[in-house]
Amino acid sequence: MGESVTHRRISVHQALGGGPVADVLLWKRWYASVGVLVSATTLWILFEKAGYNLLSFVANVLFLLVVILFFWAKSASLLNRPFPPLPNLEIPEEIVAKAAGIIHVYANYALSIAREIVIDKNFKVFLKVVSGFCVASYIGSLCNFLTLVYIGVLLSLSVPLVYDKYQHHIDEKFCLTHKIIQEQYKKIDDAILKKIPLPSNKEKKTQ
Repeated sequence: MGESVTHRRISVHQALGGGPVADVLLWKRWYASVGVLVSATTLWILFEKAGYNLLSFVANVLFLLVVILFFWAKSASLLNRPFPPLPNLEIPEEIVAKAAGIIHVYANYALSIAREIVIDKNFKVFLKVVSGFCVASYIGSLCNFLTLVYIGVLLSLSVPLVYDKYQHHIDEKFCLTHKIIQEQYKKIDDAILKKIPLPSNKEKKTQ
């Protein structure tokens, strides 16, 4: 029975989309993963440690790119050599539609949460949202946005790989931890709800 459950369990590669992004995150294309790691580390050192300005960096990179392409094209026309290969500089409609669909889903989800808090007065959802904002504010006070992005890149290149190798053991520990957290949350929630005065139903019964 346990073996059939593990065989039906979706793989980490499929959960990540099964495309090139999943290959990079799981180090199946190790050269691309190393490139992402080195690039992220270099940018973090430039902007965070060396104090380099983002606007200046982008302007200098674009300046060098334009100069190289210009002289390459000039020399190619003079020496009858091929021109620099430029990609098709346009965004496909499929990518725009896909991005709009993702934004639409998340926007509706955020609006549904706001509706539960404001209109339905769901106290549990309110506690979860407030707790999430408090955690985000605390984490933001420890480091700046660039460092958070860099930490996110490091976690993206390490957590899926570790989970893919030790998925069974991590799932067992996660289920146990989730059960303990749910029990503690229920105790705290019940304690808070007991302190909130609720309207009595005696009037309804008399009517």
